[in-house]
Formats: sequence, structure tokens, C-alpha cells
Amino acid sequence: MRTVTKDTLTQAFLDCCDPDTDPRLHHVLERLVHHLHAFAREVDLTHDEWRTGLRLLTEAAAFTTPERNEFVLFSDVLGLSSLVDMINTPDAATSSSVLGPFHILGAPPLPVGGDLKGDNVGDTVVVEGQVLDTAGRPIPGAMLELWQTAANGLYSNQDEAQSDWNLRGCMTLGDDGRYLFSTVRPIAYTVPDDGPVGALLHATGRHPWRPGHHHVIVQAEGFQPLVTELFPDDDPYLDEDAVFGVRSDLVIHYTRTEERTALPPDLLAAATLEPPFHLVRFDFKLQAEA
Repeated sequence: MRTVTKDTLTQAFLDCCDPDTDPRLHHVLERLVHHLHAFAREVDLTHDEWRTGLRLLTEAAAFTTPERNEFVLFSDVLGLSSLVDMINTPDAATSSSVLGPFHILGAPPLPVGGDLKGDNVGDTVVVEGQVLDTAGRPIPGAMLELWQTAANGLYSNQDEAQSDWNLRGCMTLGDDGRYLFSTVRPIAYTVPDDGPVGALLHATGRHPWRPGHHHVIVQAEGFQPLVTELFPDDDPYLDEDAVFGVRSDLVIHYTRTEERTALPPDLLAAATLEPPFHLVRFDFKLQAEA
């Protein structure tokens, strides 16, 4: 070690790894350190810049709570979350998109045809479709987890005025793989920019806006789980998403109608929802597990 130099340090690190290290861990760590060291050499990283990076990570830890994960947000705005999604999305399946920092486990059950809108203000949206395999066949017993922002652009775990599970639900589907629910139209909102992620955005002249979207997790036995989002095609931030989550196959069109007769007959809140209604059809395709 006494003769290590800036050119041999990377190999010195790798030589320290136990030969019995898990092969995948060794490969990932080897490439991570290789690129990390090469980055420092390429930019001639200064002590001040190195300390700034460590300070951002320390501040991210201070901002992270069960309701907000600043490290996930860093991954999102740097495009890493979306890159991992793209790498791991099978060609024939629905595209993955970012989970985001505001997901909560344990959402209450929502029946097929159930209502998420409740007393939330905003335009009524009715979303229906099926969960299919890549050959277009319905997947029985699939489960959808749903969550989104309210009309003020906040999730329930950001807003004390909302109930804990507002605009969140978990739907188990039947043999036909069909899902259906009513909700409120999600609006564009800003990712939290009062912490270190915000400091990075502001320093690089970037805005924190995301287009409105519906979050969905789709799971079914024997299939790869899907974490994704659906984006209205008329949102002004569709091509300026701060976390790079939009994919062409995830863009949806709301069909507007005043006619209550246009609503699916098994929509449970059909009699009480107020027009206009915005109807959406979207089918999710899952890749079978290898």
C-alpha cells in the first residue's frame, strides 16, 4: 500500500476484496469504483467539491423521513431511477416509471369499480382496462396499487389536511383481469425543492415540475411486478418532467363527456359523481417471470 498512486489506487481497492465475495456484488462494486475513481481523475476533483458532495449526502439523510426519501429524489432528478427502469423493462411489457418518494405500503382495499375521488375537488376521471400478459391474455387475480396527488398537488403524506389514505387504494382483480375506478384528475406539481435536491436543481437552472400522473403498481403471481405512471397527453410539463419519468406508451388521453350514460355500469359512484367526466382506457402488459 505504501507505493499506491492515483493511477494504481483503483486496482489496490479491488485487490482488497475477498476472493469469496459474491460474484455479482464483486462485479457491481468493481465497476462502481472504477467509474467513481475515473470521474474524480477526469474532473480533477478538488477537496472543496468532494466536501460539497458529502455535505449534500449528509443533508439528504437529514431530510429523509418515512414520508420523504431525499436519496430517492436525488436518484430521480439525476435520471438514474429512469435509467434503471428502462434497463429492466422487457420490450413487450408496459414501460416502468419512477416509484417516487411518496409511496406508502398498506393502502386499503378498493373493489373493482370503486371510488377514490370521494370528496376531493377537481374533474372526475374514470380509468378502466385490463392486466394482460405480453400475448394479450388476461391475467387472473392481479393486484393494482394506486396513488396520486390531490387537486392541490400534494400527496396524503405531505398534507395534514388530507386523510392518511386519501387517493390511495389496492385493487384485486378477477379472472378477466379487468380494473375500474373513479378518481380526480391529478395536476402538475413540483418535487420538493427545499432540500439538497432543490439546491442542485436551482444551481443548474432546472425547474422542479412534474406533469400530473396516476401512480400504479401491478403485481401478479408468475409475472414480473410493474411500477409505473400514467400521464395525461395535454399536460404542459409532459416533455419537461423533472425526474424523466414520461414514456410514450404511458401517455393517456382523457375523453371528455357530460353524459352519465357513458360511465361503465359497474362504476360504484356513477350516480353521485358530477360531470364533466374524463374517461380513460389503458391496458397493462406484464412479462412472465423467467
